[in-house]
Amino acid sequence: MTALTRPTHGRMIGGVCASLAKRFGTSATTMRVIFVASCLLPGPQFLLYLALWFLLPDESKTRNAW
Repeated sequence: MTALTRPTHGRMIGGVCASLAKRFGTSATTMRVIFVASCLLPGPQFLLYLALWFLLPDESKTRNAW
């Protein structure tokens, strides 16, 4: 499994959905549709997205660390 990092290419807002799609082997569009559909349900989805946006390292920063 790959480490969760926000990609520099292919992201729309923060890169969280693109990162999760890469991790689970789906397309970024599918992950975005799942996220938008989950926002229709009650729960902390938006807060989780914001938390992941700030907690996941950017892919360009992790490349330079090696």
